[in-house]
Amino acid sequence: MKLIRHGQLNKEKTGIVIDGTNYDTSAFGEDYNEAFFETGGLERLAEFVEQNKGSLPVVPAGTRLGSPVARPSKIICIGLNYIDHARETNATPPPEPVIFMKSTTSLVGPDDDIMIPKNSKKTDWEVELALVIGKKASYVEESEALNYVAGYCLLNDVSEREFQIERAGTWDKGKGCDTFAPLGPWLVTPDEINDVHNLRLWLTLNGKKMQDGTTANLIFRIPHLISYTSQFMTLLPGDVISTGTPAGVGLGMKPNVYLQPGDVVELGIDGLGQARQNVVKYA
Repeated sequence: MKLIRHGQLNKEKTGIVIDGTNYDTSAFGEDYNEAFFETGGLERLAEFVEQNKGSLPVVPAGTRLGSPVARPSKIICIGLNYIDHARETNATPPPEPVIFMKSTTSLVGPDDDIMIPKNSKKTDWEVELALVIGKKASYVEESEALNYVAGYCLLNDVSEREFQIERAGTWDKGKGCDTFAPLGPWLVTPDEINDVHNLRLWLTLNGKKMQDGTTANLIFRIPHLISYTSQFMTLLPGDVISTGTPAGVGLGMKPNVYLQPGDVVELGIDGLGQARQNVVKYA
């Protein structure tokens, strides 16, 4: 299944994609949130769609898509998880996964604007594969980890490099600004992905290819990331883990290239759809 949420910001309705058409599932009566995933919502939704697929309303063309997951308890990110990206930023590939957090207030829809924060000089892009947790996970064995995945999404881990690197302390303050986590367009259930470790992911800036990588080059693969992260915090249903970005970010270019108002960022991952974000200045 491909799950969507559509409509105005913070007033999204649920939906599903069938044969390339967006359908409204608000009559199902549940949002795609922690309670939904925790209580077997994906199975109930599949039954609902099967019983009602001939009468589901079509979502009008041009309707805004929101994050396919209602506000999760956590957005967890993995840093420096592609060797080529570590090298381009002059960082040593880490011996263990690097964990940081994005605030839940950074979450927006796949085609919403990226807003450059007040006083920002170095706002950057990062195309990433994200996964959504399907059931409570604590001290998970790596061999069982994929059983905890509800689905996969496209995410842009937007980053303010000066806040992240030059302002002392943790990375988090350069990662959690408003609009810094465009997610979607879809949450795609694992049965629709043949090999999550062999997906092309790419990003363009104003039509110029900046990133073109593959999840085959992940340093730490998804089962390890789930198991590792669950050693340090309980993962709740609906939580998002973003798995890192390949080479081609603005920080790694010589000279550096950063987002400016008026720029257009487009990105995609095989099987997970595409997104388009306009860059605007702080309002």
